[in-house]
Amino acid sequence: MLPDTARELKARLSRRLSEAPRGSVLSRGLDAGAPPTGGAPQWSGVALGLTPVGPQSVHLAIRLVDESDAEVVLAGLDPTARGEVDVRVIGRVRPLSQPSPGPSPDELQRRVRPLRPGLSVSHSIVTAGTLGGFVRYPGSERLLGLSNNHVLAASDAATEGDPALQPGVADGGTGADRIGALAAFVRFSPDPGNLVDAAVATLDDGVTADPTAYPGGALAALVASGEDVDPEEPVEKVGRTTGHTRGRITAVEVDGVGVQYDSGIVTFDDQVEVEGLSGGFSAGGDSGSVIWRSRDRAPLGLLFAGSATGGRAGGGVTFANPLGTVLRELGVEWVSDGG
Repeated sequence: MLPDTARELKARLSRRLSEAPRGSVLSRGLDAGAPPTGGAPQWSGVALGLTPVGPQSVHLAIRLVDESDAEVVLAGLDPTARGEVDVRVIGRVRPLSQPSPGPSPDELQRRVRPLRPGLSVSHSIVTAGTLGGFVRYPGSERLLGLSNNHVLAASDAATEGDPALQPGVADGGTGADRIGALAAFVRFSPDPGNLVDAAVATLDDGVTADPTAYPGGALAALVASGEDVDPEEPVEKVGRTTGHTRGRITAVEVDGVGVQYDSGIVTFDDQVEVEGLSGGFSAGGDSGSVIWRSRDRAPLGLLFAGSATGGRAGGGVTFANPLGTVLRELGVEWVSDGG
């Protein structure tokens, strides 16, 4: 179907689901067989987006927490529309700052100077995430490191001025590994409609960085706002845990992505979904990675969360904030070179 038709269908389905009782992700996870209250349809969580399938052609992307949610969601679609949906059960979506056990690229987890994208970073009370890249305030030449709120600002628990460490705590980082101070972060709202999980830290005097040091060299300018995403668009990232990986975009404009943080579920709209070409695209500790388009090296997303299942290549799916939205919300500019 045409993108605008899919957006209209997404909006109608979203309105219908908003009228159905919703059980919490955690309660459904513990007692998925519990009958709906009062016999009304109940669902644990659904995200809706667009899956590109051809030039100016998309399917409605439906992402479910639980298999049993499919009945509630698909009941709102007529037979014709059901033929143009991409339905996947992805389970719970979690922030990817908790490193996963197993092999990992050791160099990215060590203390490295000058700083470069992909390195382990964290707040002093966070395990570890990834330094995605570098930005600056308009009119300033001072570099800031970009990552997630839940990596540099401890999911709203931090205070501006708190230290940023490289490597992160999970990789042995201490106060002696300070690289800068938390400068700004976008706070989470308990209401639906969050757009970004993002924070920046101002680099301390004497801490050097190379914004061009991505695998393959410097990245280009940002993906233009409103630019169409090609079907199965190849993308890449470099992150603290899984290193340099390749994937493809599987959905855009994804609304209702519920992410289970330690403090509760935070729901995001207008997100980008990516899956790996073979296995997972990301894992715990990769939060904060910048995702770029392979064909022209244009950065397009800030990785922040993912699931363990739902990807066609055997891994889960990864979610990213559109990078243009991140920069707008933080009031900063992308730095693609060392100048």
